[in-house]
Amino acid sequence: MSVLNKKFDTAHDTAPFSQIKDEDYIPAFDTAIEKTATEITAIINNPEPPTFINTIAAIVYSGMELDRISHIFFNLHSAETTDKLDKIAQEVAPKLSKLNNDIMLNPQLFERIKVVYDQKDKFSLNTEQQTLLQKSYRDFVRNGALLDDDKKKTLRQIDAELAILTLKFGENILAETNAYQLYITDKKDLSGLPEGSIEAARGLAEAQDKIGWIFTLDYPSYIPFVTYADNQALRREITIAAGRKAFQHNEYNNEENILKIAQLRFQRAQLLDYDTHAHFVLEERMAQQPSKVLTFLNDLLNKAKPAAEREFQELSAFAKEMHGLTRLEKWDTAYYGEKLKQKKYNLDDELLKPYFQLENVLQGVFIIAQRLYDLNFHEVNYIDKYHEEVRTFEVTTNDNSFIAIFYADFFPRKGKRNGAWMTSFKPQYRKNNQDERPHISIVCNFTRPTTTKPSLLTFSEVTTLFHEFGHALHGMLADTTYPSLSGTSVYWDFVELPSQIMENWCYEKEALELFAKHYQTGEAIPMELIDRIRASASFMEGMATLRQLGFGLLDMGWHAQDPTNIDNVKSFENSCFASTQLLPDVGENAISPSFSHIFNGGYSSGYYSYKWAEVLDADAFAYFQENGIFDKAVAGKFKTNILSKGGIEHPMTLYKRFRGKEPSVDALLKRAGLIE
Repeated sequence: MSVLNKKFDTAHDTAPFSQIKDEDYIPAFDTAIEKTATEITAIINNPEPPTFINTIAAIVYSGMELDRISHIFFNLHSAETTDKLDKIAQEVAPKLSKLNNDIMLNPQLFERIKVVYDQKDKFSLNTEQQTLLQKSYRDFVRNGALLDDDKKKTLRQIDAELAILTLKFGENILAETNAYQLYITDKKDLSGLPEGSIEAARGLAEAQDKIGWIFTLDYPSYIPFVTYADNQALRREITIAAGRKAFQHNEYNNEENILKIAQLRFQRAQLLDYDTHAHFVLEERMAQQPSKVLTFLNDLLNKAKPAAEREFQELSAFAKEMHGLTRLEKWDTAYYGEKLKQKKYNLDDELLKPYFQLENVLQGVFIIAQRLYDLNFHEVNYIDKYHEEVRTFEVTTNDNSFIAIFYADFFPRKGKRNGAWMTSFKPQYRKNNQDERPHISIVCNFTRPTTTKPSLLTFSEVTTLFHEFGHALHGMLADTTYPSLSGTSVYWDFVELPSQIMENWCYEKEALELFAKHYQTGEAIPMELIDRIRASASFMEGMATLRQLGFGLLDMGWHAQDPTNIDNVKSFENSCFASTQLLPDVGENAISPSFSHIFNGGYSSGYYSYKWAEVLDADAFAYFQENGIFDKAVAGKFKTNILSKGGIEHPMTLYKRFRGKEPSVDALLKRAGLIE
């Protein structure tokens, strides 16, 4: 039996990464799938009449071993993948899809659930149990429990195909990211680039036994290059390379995958009697309907577009004045935006980075969590890691009660997908009077330390760390009975509230003074720099908002209509971007083929959630500001009503309990500088 199928003999039941071999996964999955099926069969064959405990709760607690193995495997598949893991994922995905369908489409199991659902009034259920019962019933209905046998068979085929296609989509993007390098041998082509970026590029070249500098599409390499490199031709080359990921005539092209995914999602929704995939998804979101999402996006668009157009004209005029540029292109906006920001606010990342050593920022976010929520983070070395760079922390309360294990994985490497995310290796839940505490992880791609400097973060990386840590707090402070309602298991247009609200502390003097200290001198960040950070917070916010709204409209374009007649990814994209486009189109580029959020990241019909959650977070943080950003009473209400409650009640009910009212969009518009 694989180590993965046994109870882990480790501190706090943490994953024994060093004992797991690649060849363990398939047999471990097979064993756990069989165990899960046996557990479900036992529930079906229970001779006792169906009750909440012997049916609903029993289903939720079934498959825990399989869930654990899945958490471990798929987290590594994102953060530490190899060709072997890719192959295993391709083999495992249809097996998991089949098991899910075997459960969700089982008529005898659904009949037991339906009996409990129809007789719910006689069971004296608490709020969490009522939510779980309703969720269980709806999950089965939404997964085809009411379909006839032929339609169930079709649903199984669709789900199996989708499982493979979405995996392939992500693997293609990683392959394309890894395949590109900008290799520079002439030092003058480095003009404008920060010293740390040049040093990191030299390190990449040396690692490949090359003389010169290598830049890649990994964010810590790519973003500084397009922001600072004076050589416009090279900015153009790397920008186009980033924009054509999985949109080239090669084996990694994702266009067919996208068209198939969109069509299969639509067919699935129709099979379940929904108008579109978006109608299906949004039934379990705060927004409820595609029409409401489109109204929300277009209302924001109407308010943001005038500001965005003014900003674009200002940036265009600045570029013309500076270098005689007659037309801004995609590879120019970050470069000239940074130059304009420097001129207006005398502020740039290179000025700020010495004050944002990763270690200090991490300690800062820990101190803020301590002040707000009485949490303490102790770095420990007795917990197994999946990579030597991962750091592990034990999280406790002031009275030394154990809260969570926290993993932090900060730097890019081959086999790790781009971006930043929070995940878990084990959720929080209660079973047999035991409060099982969560194991939470954040994975980032920050600027690496070099031979002469520690890891110094850009301000954007600082806000990213705070953002992912906000998600982590949502997982760590979970306090529910059932794992399927725990932590971040909430509506997806609510899940970004805990993460986005944390970013606000990055702009506050009281918070910055805790951790923004010069890495060489220890000097606290000067007040004038804090003032400039705050003043620049809404710089080019109109253009940034327009870009996000464009992504949201593209997502709804793919999913809120019948996609059957879409035959050209590029032209379809252009039609979706028509109302938000400021820059000239780049023919070689398309966003959809590498739009991981909506095609393999869980945000299909949900990309609007980022803006939706910004409304919530701006309104919620305004409450903190009214009382003081470290006010214990407000923090206590946020912890009790938002962070600890997971999905046990409707998000708006929880939010109103915290805030005393529904959120207002005005707080966001004011913060973004879009209204007075």
